[in-house]
Amino acid sequence: MNNIHPVVTTDATAQASAAEQRNIQTRLVILAWGITLLASMLPGIIVQEAHISLPLPVLWLQIGLLAALFAVSFIWKTIQPLRNFFLIFIALYALDALFAWIGSTALWRATFDLGAGAVVNDLFKSQLLRLAVALIMILVLTLIFRRRSDFFLRLGELDAEAAPVRWLGMDRPVGWRRFGIILSLCITLGTLVFLILAGRPSGEMLTSILPLLPIILLIAAMNAFSEEISYRAALLAPLQNVVGKSQALLLTATLFGLWHFYGVPYGVLGVLMAGGLGWLLGKSMLETKGIFWAWVIHFWQDVAIFAFICANSIKPGG
Repeated sequence: MNNIHPVVTTDATAQASAAEQRNIQTRLVILAWGITLLASMLPGIIVQEAHISLPLPVLWLQIGLLAALFAVSFIWKTIQPLRNFFLIFIALYALDALFAWIGSTALWRATFDLGAGAVVNDLFKSQLLRLAVALIMILVLTLIFRRRSDFFLRLGELDAEAAPVRWLGMDRPVGWRRFGIILSLCITLGTLVFLILAGRPSGEMLTSILPLLPIILLIAAMNAFSEEISYRAALLAPLQNVVGKSQALLLTATLFGLWHFYGVPYGVLGVLMAGGLGWLLGKSMLETKGIFWAWVIHFWQDVAIFAFICANSIKPGG
């Protein structure tokens, strides 16, 4: 009889410890969602669409909030696991603000002219700035995580198993080599159909982009790489081991969707489409442990989008 009591006590202790861990995890998930929404485009969208006047730009208020949370994380144990998330978010937003300012200067606007028209020239210049942000973010991530593999800066396992996605009608696992090709084709063709219906380009518009294809491919490649590093890999890396992979995927997909409210397509539809795409691209990173398929799928969709922008058939934010 005496041998039973230590087992019961140990089991009870283990159960209590497991329950406490679940409670901590739940609190972290709730905190991560609240902070993510406050740091996302959502406050800016509300302020702009409701024509609310604030004493400071929303971005600076968000950087202040994240900086305060980063400082508090040294004394509030509950949010300590999210410290790297705060730090990376601060770095990303500070760099975005810095390079947006650089892009607004007369010196930057006068740097060079590709001779391909104002739209193409502005797109290329903006992508150079985005690429600069991504390269500095790689440095920041390297200092935090040390290993490139920890923030997906590698090709990854190109034929890793893709778990079923029931809302896509995918009921069984499939290799990413096949799934990645199918997604690239379906997403690019679906985007093309949407762009044609929304922009209704003339034959003259479509033929006008043929000489611009090399620069369009370069712009698309730069944008896909920059966004996958800055807005997906950089945020999935600190979240996946803190809130779990499924929550990290939903959080980053939500962020990606909201960041595209003023993109192509525009508004709530754009948020839903970009959010769904972001979920799939994040899934590819987590399952292959690399950036390859996320970049490929994103690249081909961007080729279609930038081609129609360059043809003046559509424009971001409307």
